[in-house]
Amino acid sequence: MMHAAGTSVPLGASDRGTASALDRHIQGGRMNKRISRLSAVVALLAATALVATGCGGGGASEQSGSGGGAKVFKIGIGAPLTAGSVAQGQGIERGVKLALKQASESAEAKELGITFESVSGDDQGDPKTGVTVANTFASDPSLLGVVGHLNSGVTIPASKVYNDAKLPVISPAATNPALTTQGFNNVFRTCTIDSVQGPAGADAMFGDKVGAKTAVVVDDSTPYGEGLCDEFAKKFEELGGTVAFREKTSDKDTDFNALATKTKAANPDVVYYGGTYNAGSLLSKQMSGSGIVAPLMGGDGLFDPEFINLAGAEGAEGDMCTSVGLPTSELPKGQEFEAAYKAEFPDNEIGAYDAYSYDAADVLVKAIFKVGKEMGVDKLSTPAGRDAIIAAVAATDMEGVTGQVKFDQNGDTLNKAITVYRVESGEWKPFIIPQQ
Repeated sequence: MMHAAGTSVPLGASDRGTASALDRHIQGGRMNKRISRLSAVVALLAATALVATGCGGGGASEQSGSGGGAKVFKIGIGAPLTAGSVAQGQGIERGVKLALKQASESAEAKELGITFESVSGDDQGDPKTGVTVANTFASDPSLLGVVGHLNSGVTIPASKVYNDAKLPVISPAATNPALTTQGFNNVFRTCTIDSVQGPAGADAMFGDKVGAKTAVVVDDSTPYGEGLCDEFAKKFEELGGTVAFREKTSDKDTDFNALATKTKAANPDVVYYGGTYNAGSLLSKQMSGSGIVAPLMGGDGLFDPEFINLAGAEGAEGDMCTSVGLPTSELPKGQEFEAAYKAEFPDNEIGAYDAYSYDAADVLVKAIFKVGKEMGVDKLSTPAGRDAIIAAVAATDMEGVTGQVKFDQNGDTLNKAITVYRVESGEWKPFIIPQQ
């Protein structure tokens, strides 16, 4: 799948994700008996040129035309683009593309004679495909960093590949604490972790503004969903709340009617769901259709306009979720981001992780600028240059779109602010905003 303003890594499902562009051109030529030998040669040469351009061994390539011979460096985007949480994955992609466009037009880029290009890797929310994406990124010497992935279950195995390749990876969305406890120095995230977000959700539900005293807890059996629910349930019970029961589902489930019947009998004050908007929206829809009045509450995996579209505005009314940081409208740079985003993508709403992927890309860009000035552009792709980029990312301390962007010794963000959002009249609106 090609995406505007960048290069797309053409990866399919995990059983075919390892096929290269060249392989598919050759296979396509064999299958089509009508293709002429001349056309086959042309197709082969075109495919070879594509592979050489995307994965050549000489580090940065030079861009002709308006770039005036500027050296091109790439940033990988690992996200689900055709399967899984597609809306959030494509939002992550847009956030990175906007940041790289602005970076390429900056005075610093022109001074160094470089420009940036995004390479999109469709991990489909699948761990095996995510590793294939990571290996593809790692094989490209002109690719200096990765923004991704969305799912913790994909990011954790992919991070091992990035560590071996000395590629800094910054996730805007993977919240499972295990990601940054592997002992790697190249793994970071701009989102906060489940051990912060889960308890914040419990505080919000048990607090005076909601006053929930009983909860049903449902997770989707993914590292993200399980971790979030573990933390929510623990804190909710510590506060004095009661978990009526906990149910395990799958992130692929579509039929929640039996769960809705069981939940209705329990009559909880809130249903806490650990998972993403795909299944979460169906759970909300089927619960409201069963006459359950308790709202659905979840983490940032629900925080996307598509949740409301799939659940239906009427059925989703009153549902809540937590998301990291303050609303972008509350932050000076957030307002600038919103204006630039709407100008660049007028047909798209800003999703849950778009601002976090923008900040992640901006961190990588600033680290590359710093090392390029200190060591020279030609050293950026070398082992020493890659080590220096990782060190520069680790030392980041800047005011971003999402607030302060600074990492602790494990690579976790120091921005622990959590906002609670609620569906009101068909839109996610801030419900509980933390004190600044």
